[in-house]
Amino acid sequence: MNKNYYAVIMAGGVGSRFWPISTKKLPKQFHDMLGKGNTLIQQTFKRFEDLIPSENIFIATNENYADLVQKQLPKIESKQIVLEPAMRNTAPCILLSALKIYKENPNAVMIIAPSDHWIEDEKEFLNNVETAFEFCQKNDALFTLGISPDSPNTGYGYIQFNQATTPIKKVKNFTEKPNLETAKKFVASGNYLWNAGIFVWSVKSIIKSFQTHLPEMFDLFHQGNNHFNTSSEKEFIENNYQKSENISIDFGIMEKAANVFVLPVDFGWNDLGTWGSLYTKLPKDNQQNANIGGQVIYRDANNNMITTQSTKRVVIQGLNDFIVVEKEDVLLICPKSNEQEIKEITNQVKLEFGDEFV
Repeated sequence: MNKNYYAVIMAGGVGSRFWPISTKKLPKQFHDMLGKGNTLIQQTFKRFEDLIPSENIFIATNENYADLVQKQLPKIESKQIVLEPAMRNTAPCILLSALKIYKENPNAVMIIAPSDHWIEDEKEFLNNVETAFEFCQKNDALFTLGISPDSPNTGYGYIQFNQATTPIKKVKNFTEKPNLETAKKFVASGNYLWNAGIFVWSVKSIIKSFQTHLPEMFDLFHQGNNHFNTSSEKEFIENNYQKSENISIDFGIMEKAANVFVLPVDFGWNDLGTWGSLYTKLPKDNQQNANIGGQVIYRDANNNMITTQSTKRVVIQGLNDFIVVEKEDVLLICPKSNEQEIKEITNQVKLEFGDEFV
């Protein structure tokens, strides 16, 4: 196993579109959303262990989730948990992780990956990651894995690449979530991919990119070099992290850099961003109903998704295309077509029922 291979698993989000299962206290990455016996973060960690030494796998998360990470991933040491004392989007925690890894191993190449994605073909995924690692070891490149689109999905950002015969393509442009008409044009053109937010680069290349494109952020964190991987690291981060600009790696670096490359991939990817996306990955009965947890009787009911406690017995009569989620003393019943409103619903729940329910 290559000692220069590193991973940073991004696990700081709240996953509000999966309310009421996902809450600030226990976000979706710490749940067994698919009913497979492992939480999403455990599945992600295990996946990378087949390619990357476990001691080289870092978890970037909010400081409130430190104990959760340690409990669910007992293999890792506290030094592998990169704690964010404030929410500042993805760029600051990626720079912090890169500087920590560089201090430990300046020859490292690293992958940045979300903790809550579904990967169907894990062998193919790791083959693609290794291709990216090998490329980034030899080139000053910022690399991303682009998902070959199977539909004009408006929920994802898109990556446009220059047509070339080689498997690895030069990135031409990034586009944020488009409208349906634009998405159809992208898919029809044949040179657009979905942006899955999976990035690979050498620590030298990404640190240099921060120096060039986000110099103030680089200067802020570079002051901590003597503290990283020491007992004084936590104090430095507590005192300085919140001073950082709130910006994503996409806006801050990827859309500005000229040395960005993409590998079109197809390993059965799903970002598991909503109840609807989870529904597509679950086994279904003859009426296309899916359920996790309890036992369900469906009567004249089709295309529903039911999530309940394991001991619950449920009867669904005359319901079609609905999401029904029960968690302790909370019940959500919502048309699948309105699932994007769940994030807004949590704001109303917070106002009327209190913080403890979101």
